[in-house]
Amino acid sequence: MKQLDIAEVARRSGVPASTLRFYEEKGLIASTGRRGLRRLFDPGVLERLALIALGQVAGFSLDEIARMFSPDGRPRIERERLTAKAEELDRTIQRLVALRDGLRHAAACTAPSHMECPRFRSIVRLAGTGRLEPLVQKAPRRRRSA
Repeated sequence: MKQLDIAEVARRSGVPASTLRFYEEKGLIASTGRRGLRRLFDPGVLERLALIALGQVAGFSLDEIARMFSPDGRPRIERERLTAKAEELDRTIQRLVALRDGLRHAAACTAPSHMECPRFRSIVRLAGTGRLEPLVQKAPRRRRSA
C-alpha cells in the first residue's frame, strides 16, 4: 500500500497537520517513517482518525480514546464503557431538554419580569447551587510540536 504523507492525511481527514503531530505525540496514531521532513502514515490512519473523531463527538477524552486501541492498533472498545457513556449522554440530554423548556417558558412567560416567573427562578436556583453544569466545556490546551 502507498504511504500517505502528513499533508495528504490532513487533506483527506480534515485534521490539521498540527493535530496529527499532537495525536502522534499522545500515541493515538503512529507515523511509519519520513519522506524528507514529512511524516508518512499507513492509509489505515484515516480510519483510526475517524474513530478518534467519533470518540471525541461522543465525549470521550483523548486519554480514554487512546485506551480503546490495543498495542497493535486495533480497536478494543469495551462495551461497558460505551454503555456508561450512553447513560451519561442520556442524563445530559434530559438536563438540556429541561433547560431548553425552561428557557422557552421564560421567553414566553407573561410575568412582568423574569425574576417574577417561578419556573425561571427555579432554573436560577439550580444554577446557583451548581446543579446545572455549563453547556460548553473548555477544550484542553494543545501544545504545539514540530
